[in-house]
Amino acid sequence: MLKRVYLEITNVCNLACSFCPGTRREKRFLSEEEFSALIGKLQGQTQYLYFHLMGEPLLHPSLGRFLSIAGEMGFRVILTTNGTLLARKEEILLDAPALYKVNLSLQSFEANEGGELSDYVNLCAAFAAKAAAAGKICELRLWNRGGRESLNTEILRLLEKQFPAPWERSPRSVKLADRVFLAEDDKFDWPELDAPDRGERCFCYGLRDQVGVLVDGTVVPCCLDHDGELPLGNLFEQELSEIMSTEKARQIYHGFSQKRAVEPLCRRCGYARRFT
Repeated sequence: MLKRVYLEITNVCNLACSFCPGTRREKRFLSEEEFSALIGKLQGQTQYLYFHLMGEPLLHPSLGRFLSIAGEMGFRVILTTNGTLLARKEEILLDAPALYKVNLSLQSFEANEGGELSDYVNLCAAFAAKAAAAGKICELRLWNRGGRESLNTEILRLLEKQFPAPWERSPRSVKLADRVFLAEDDKFDWPELDAPDRGERCFCYGLRDQVGVLVDGTVVPCCLDHDGELPLGNLFEQELSEIMSTEKARQIYHGFSQKRAVEPLCRRCGYARRFT
């Protein structure tokens, strides 16, 4: 069983952040019928379903219905969001039993033109506190060290007003309050075929712990294949077990078992270098 599957319910986003490559794929939203078909094939393959790969999941008009369907089928759902639409979708999120965790990408403020930083951070922090009270986990992310991190000091100051110090620090995150965490990390380079080749020595958890399912049903090895450069099959047409047993999938998996990237895209991934 996979630890998680990234199911892209939409590849449409309301922001254009410098750290995100976006996608050249056709913009679309999963229909309820398509969503039900896909998670039906994912049932028994994972317990944790991420409504994200590209796109902003809070934009989807059927988000509440998708959360209900996922819960009825026994999934725990994780959302990654830029947080700008929380005021509109807060009730849906807080009332969803299936929602296990929300990741809030605070570095997204850089693309929120015309907004006040304090309003944005206070919105995200207030939601995190309410979500925690509702039994859900919230991770506030600043994954921008080495990038556009000039506002981080002010963001941390604003967070401390909502979650007073002292904070509990661990190697992977900072606990701000019960079920509320801050994750700080380096900005990373997304895999791009026109990026410099970093060499074949590499390891990745793609196809080992996770796969991604794009909004058109295409299965990709990991959550960073934003343009579907490594299509392994289509979940609308095939079973996941069939897709993961293809020669291409097996070569990728066995290559990483030997700490070797066999695909050109994987040789150009900055994130995978963290595991080498």
